[in-house]
Amino acid sequence: MNQTRAPFLVLLLSSISIAQKQPSQSAQGSFFAQPQMTQAQQENFPPQLLADLDRIKSAALTDDYAYRQAAHLTENIGPRPSGSPQAKAAVDYVTAELRQLGLDVQLEEVKVPHWVRGAETAELVEYPGQVSGTTQKIVLTALGGSTSTPAEGLAADVVVVNNFDELKSLGRDKVAGKIVFFNEIYDKKKAAAGLSFVAYGEAVRYRGMGPRAAAEFGAVAALIRSVGSADYRLPHTGFSFPAGIPAGAVTAEDADLIAHLAAQGKVRMRLTLTPQKLPDSIGYNVIADLKGSERPEQIVVVSGHLDSWDLGTGAIDDAAGVAVSMQAAELLQKLHLRPKRTLRVIAWMDEESGGAGSQTYSRDHSAEFVKHVAAIECDTGAAHPLGFETRISASAADLLRPVLSVLDSIGATAMEPSNYPPGADIAQMSETGVPAFGILQDGRTYFNYHHTAADTLDKIVPSELRENAATMAVMGYALATMKDPLPR
Repeated sequence: MNQTRAPFLVLLLSSISIAQKQPSQSAQGSFFAQPQMTQAQQENFPPQLLADLDRIKSAALTDDYAYRQAAHLTENIGPRPSGSPQAKAAVDYVTAELRQLGLDVQLEEVKVPHWVRGAETAELVEYPGQVSGTTQKIVLTALGGSTSTPAEGLAADVVVVNNFDELKSLGRDKVAGKIVFFNEIYDKKKAAAGLSFVAYGEAVRYRGMGPRAAAEFGAVAALIRSVGSADYRLPHTGFSFPAGIPAGAVTAEDADLIAHLAAQGKVRMRLTLTPQKLPDSIGYNVIADLKGSERPEQIVVVSGHLDSWDLGTGAIDDAAGVAVSMQAAELLQKLHLRPKRTLRVIAWMDEESGGAGSQTYSRDHSAEFVKHVAAIECDTGAAHPLGFETRISASAADLLRPVLSVLDSIGATAMEPSNYPPGADIAQMSETGVPAFGILQDGRTYFNYHHTAADTLDKIVPSELRENAATMAVMGYALATMKDPLPR
């Protein structure tokens, strides 16, 4: 494993289960208990600033700039895996668009992995009740970082486990030479109840660590049940720790098939996965500054990640996040509003396959983090915004109540505290004390499409994307223009 990517991967596997929660009722209601502003709130949010925030919100709700950007990234450019020609084209496009807005744009060079998908086929060649002369097709996709089978594939018995403890209990004698299948089920009931990110966190650890655990017991390949919902025989890809063995995700329907047949007797699979890990490539973070009028050295980051997986076109993950970040600057320029602090738009590179972009930014800018007033990331889709997931002090949350009152008309009033950074790309900033925000969206259907071939532009509802743009721009301008920096 590339050691420089470790902090991102630790965040992926340790934080998701509780960091990206849906807001509680108490969180939504608590910010409107006081009938009037405190003196500190009044000093930081005078009537003119509140009026400007309301203007930004109103303008965002009638402006499809973000949708046009997302449409170009997804449909004209297409999938944008790190190291790909499309990723470079996306960098060039976003750079040109931000320069056209009048921002000071810099490209930050990032060394990124370049992994490409190959053939992906599987079939059950032996199973209980098999009709002579037949096999059963299994729909699957390789996990990011997977190694290749031989070109002709491999055939091996399948061992089904539900968790790491079951794998350990089998021991090497019963696992070596076999294909291990982790059948951890994504909890669709939790997702339907608004806890989709909790459900995701519970299952994604098998995607991240399952192949490596299987390899340690001598398995020749590892498969997982896809981490997501909407079971239309869609496999969900995603990053997995390099394990030295082929690794893939099967659809929920085929996961059930394998588990049911394995409960009856021996199951044998022929598996072909032929991805390639090419030499590392050069990518770029796009960093664009709208310079502050009074304290330009103080920075507020608004951001999303530019790379995507290759199965779909990366609309909700994360062209939407890049687009609403761009629109935050577009709205201020259109309304002739200049923040006191610098508003920095960042389109991150390589969030999906290791976090090299955020690692590079932290290396290059860590000395400046003391002057990073706040960082916002949008990377949980494009659905209706509920407010923010935050890693800020209680006094900072209290100070921002007037901002939430501006967003009340679109329902983006939650301020949900988290023990973990609310965004992978802003994690290291958050760990050093920079106040961090993630736009909190209605995630009930997000994992229907996440990391699948169905992550396409039609999944973005233009009116909801406008709400997200309003939420990002209002908070971004508020943080960049309020009298005092947020207390840490």
